Amino acid sequence: MQNLLDIRQLEKRFGDQVVLRGVNLQVTADRITGLIGPSGSGKTTLIKTALGMEKSSGGSATVLGKTMPNRLVLAKMGYMAQSDALYLDLTARENLQFFGQMKGLTGAKLKDDIEHVAGIVDLTASLDKRVQAFSGGMKRRLSLAIALLASPQLLILDEPTVGIDPALSKQIWAELKRRRDAGCGVLVTTHVMSEAEQVDSVALLMQGTIIAKDTPQNLKKQYQVDSIEDVFLKAEKEVED
Repeated sequence: MQNLLDIRQLEKRFGDQVVLRGVNLQVTADRITGLIGPSGSGKTTLIKTALGMEKSSGGSATVLGKTMPNRLVLAKMGYMAQSDALYLDLTARENLQFFGQMKGLTGAKLKDDIEHVAGIVDLTASLDKRVQAFSGGMKRRLSLAIALLASPQLLILDEPTVGIDPALSKQIWAELKRRRDAGCGVLVTTHVMSEAEQVDSVALLMQGTIIAKDTPQNLKKQYQVDSIEDVFLKAEKEVED
């Protein structure tokens, strides 16, 4: 199966500090891959470097077969950053219209897609409010809606449910699974271990290196524990020792 995201021996240094150490990670269609690790392990740097937002110090990364940044590829993928990049003086609808047009949506298709993604993140009633009046959680939901526009082939979501209530998080995960079942590849970073139980494969990033990657079930067998949270804690202790 084609790798929608293909990271090979990726390295990243900031001066003398090594943040990524020969990372290998592939994301294919029809799968949700979870990327977990402690704060400072390099998750966000890995995503930014793979997308060409940071220059790598070694190795390679391609998205949909292309080296990033690439404007044409951006139109075929959805990216939700850890920090929101929104136009605060515009309404939520205007933000969605702008980014939808960037992805090639126009006319009725753009209007219908905006209504659809707004419903997924429970923002329908707030579409015509200026984003500067939004709470932090509402901004996260709008950022996710933007990523979902235009039925992307690949979704890369960095902590998508931070600041979002459990009921809505459940609805969002149901949508991610629907997207996966329709052929979309998904990479999601999360600190919520119950969410990591829902993915098809989990990659555990520690000190800039992926030390394990498998299904949640296989990782729990490998580490002889009952939850991904315990996998995380046991693996972290082994690395520190």
